[in-house]
Amino acid sequence: MDLQLRGTSEQDAVPEDSAARADGDCARGTGEKRKSENAEKQERSKRRRGGGGKQLRPGERYVPPPQKRNPGVSFSQEHFDETSYYFENGLRKVHPYFFDFKTYCKGRWIGKTLSEVFSSEFRAESLDYYKQAAKEGRIRLNETPVEDLSITLKNNDFLRNTVHRHEPPVIGRALEVLEENEEVVVVDKPASLPVHPCGRFRHNTVIFILGKDHGLMGLHTVHRLDRLTSGVLLFARTLEVSKKLDQMVRDRQLEKEYVCRVEGEFPEGQVVCEEPILVVSFKVGLCRVDPKGKPCRTVFQRLSWNGHSSTVRCLPVTGRTHQIRVHLQFLGHPILNDPIYGSLAWGPDRAKGGLVSMTDENLLEALIEEHRSKESLYLLDISDESSVSKGNTCTETLIGPDGALKVKEKTSATTHNQSSYGGQNGEDKDSPVSTLTCSALPAPNGICVSGEVTAENNSKDPLCSECRIMRPDPTEKELIMYLHALRYKGPDFEYSTPLPNWAKEDWVED
Repeated sequence: MDLQLRGTSEQDAVPEDSAARADGDCARGTGEKRKSENAEKQERSKRRRGGGGKQLRPGERYVPPPQKRNPGVSFSQEHFDETSYYFENGLRKVHPYFFDFKTYCKGRWIGKTLSEVFSSEFRAESLDYYKQAAKEGRIRLNETPVEDLSITLKNNDFLRNTVHRHEPPVIGRALEVLEENEEVVVVDKPASLPVHPCGRFRHNTVIFILGKDHGLMGLHTVHRLDRLTSGVLLFARTLEVSKKLDQMVRDRQLEKEYVCRVEGEFPEGQVVCEEPILVVSFKVGLCRVDPKGKPCRTVFQRLSWNGHSSTVRCLPVTGRTHQIRVHLQFLGHPILNDPIYGSLAWGPDRAKGGLVSMTDENLLEALIEEHRSKESLYLLDISDESSVSKGNTCTETLIGPDGALKVKEKTSATTHNQSSYGGQNGEDKDSPVSTLTCSALPAPNGICVSGEVTAENNSKDPLCSECRIMRPDPTEKELIMYLHALRYKGPDFEYSTPLPNWAKEDWVED
């Protein structure tokens, strides 16, 4: 029946004699010859047009069609082998490594030259730096090295930029796995360690450490903790479990309990704060109480008071960014060592009661300037070389005639944070690495970083300004904020950690 529907039969399909077979062979041969001739014509036409598609005008540049890219976040052994880490002075450090940032041309770049785009959007480095990087073969357009930055960008252009990447150190305390089964992985995250690659961090992250040291990959983030926050962190092993836990979050079936140490004598009894929270800066991660913000609710209860500071139990009913920290600031009891909400940049009362006597722009500038003067911009995940305004100036890295890199100040009317493509802050802060496709490349200038990674073969780069800066190591105390995720509880499970030392009743600050 199936053959009849096709309009023929098995018997009809078989030639009856050798002449018919010969005719069939001849017909096939003629058809194959035509196909071959057509393929050659198409290839010649493609070469004339510069790669296929519509006819190119004289001097017009061909851009290949975009390739399908997997938007998911996934890391493999290849990524883990990009570099190695070591421990020193109680810190976990990553050897610098060469890294390749990749991105398709943004809509706002179309019609602009590479020089214009680097000057306006990627101001982490000077235009002279990018010119030198192009000469070194580190900037590629559609997989072809670019030496002339005057080339005009077109839709679907694909850019690569190879940089020498330096990651800040984190606390050297081991990442403890509290639970590992078929459904979840639960860890006790040390302070200073980001959950996933973001900002300047990649190998010094929970995701990379779990994959490289514990062989745990393909994990799904259920909730996140700020980089400086420690405590219980939960991952789902499968997408199904992730969806199940996500639904529990929506249905308010999961309970999170935090503990923190705040300034002053916190009131006894239960204290509820329901002030709405507004995000001021996603890049720095700055929020404040504002009527235009999103509704929030946090329940607090004092656990102890040592005459100088209080240990407070925190139950966030909602899950807004920095919710606990902002609500404690509003109540007049910021976390004892909070680098953002305990800052004097907010004013002498530090926004108690939601009172802020400056614009958001001025607040952000004051906060950055305070940490710049203390040489602690790393606490805001901003590098010293970022083009962040200092009043009306911003820093710029220049290459002198002798090839040496120098940092100078220049006038700028706008605040420019580090680029999400060309600078050390390769990925957007607090966003998964899937926003960019990233891969490590062999080092330029013949420096080999494949195979066994050592400190000698990739730790120095003559073009890298970071290599020329000597930084003192942060202390462990500087990398800890007194906020800890103590417990994570669901309908049929509960995970918790012991109280941190700083949360104990008899703890006294050094």
